Amino acid sequence: MILLVILSVVLMTLDHRWNHLQAVRGVLSNLLYPLQYTIDLPIRFYYWADETLTSHNKLLLENRQLKAQQLENRVQLQKLDILEKENERLRLLLSATPKTREKVLIAEIIGVDVDPYRQLFVINKGRLHGVTPSQPIIDAHGVMGQTLYVNAYSSTVMLITDASHALPVQIDRTGLRAILFGVGQKDYLDLRHIPHNADVKVGDLLITSGLGGRFPPNYPVAIITSIERVTGEPFARIRAEPLALLEQSREVLLVMSEETEQTPEVQSQTEAGEPTGKHHPDREKADAQ
Repeated sequence: MILLVILSVVLMTLDHRWNHLQAVRGVLSNLLYPLQYTIDLPIRFYYWADETLTSHNKLLLENRQLKAQQLENRVQLQKLDILEKENERLRLLLSATPKTREKVLIAEIIGVDVDPYRQLFVINKGRLHGVTPSQPIIDAHGVMGQTLYVNAYSSTVMLITDASHALPVQIDRTGLRAILFGVGQKDYLDLRHIPHNADVKVGDLLITSGLGGRFPPNYPVAIITSIERVTGEPFARIRAEPLALLEQSREVLLVMSEETEQTPEVQSQTEAGEPTGKHHPDREKADAQ
């Protein structure tokens, strides 16, 4: 038992410090992918049966509602398209850099990590589908996280609520920049290092700031739910609730900008979600993102 414990510590150290076991993890993940897919089949069958047995009248009603919603969305998209073209013209007049467009890839969640100390799940898209390490993941409501391990046919995603995750954000109302930390719970996040006199209110929307070059800017992340200013402490205690449906979303979107699409090797030192140097923990999390 002592030998096994020592061997485990050595393997964990090698994997954490130098990522020597990444190839082994990739091979094991490829071997386990058919098992994950098979385990997910009952859930797939349930959704298929639920859709098949839905009444005809309900489908007609949903169809009419979706058509009305689609018409409204098309009108809004036309306005946004006009504004985007106008913005591009203004940027050209000002000799500014053109706005980077992001590409998206739809993926499906096929597994959830049962470790209570990690916030991870597995999707059915991998390296062969163009997925890269540290690629942002969103759903229809907001940012969910980023890819942690990328294998041939599947990828492991770390949620923004994971205790080792940090995300550069800014308050949409004021533009104040900050770092949003996960605490290991899916119902709230921790906004740190905000002074007591900062203009922050309950209900403020937090969006990605684009700093660090990993998450594109202006994606919604969370809503501030509580602010506590404790006398004697240098910073306020601010909690936020994620906008993404972390425990309900079935399909997700992988976002990749055209500029970073072909540069997965840049993230090799932080693909485990944690930096390798010995620095202040909060700064490590911010630099890793």
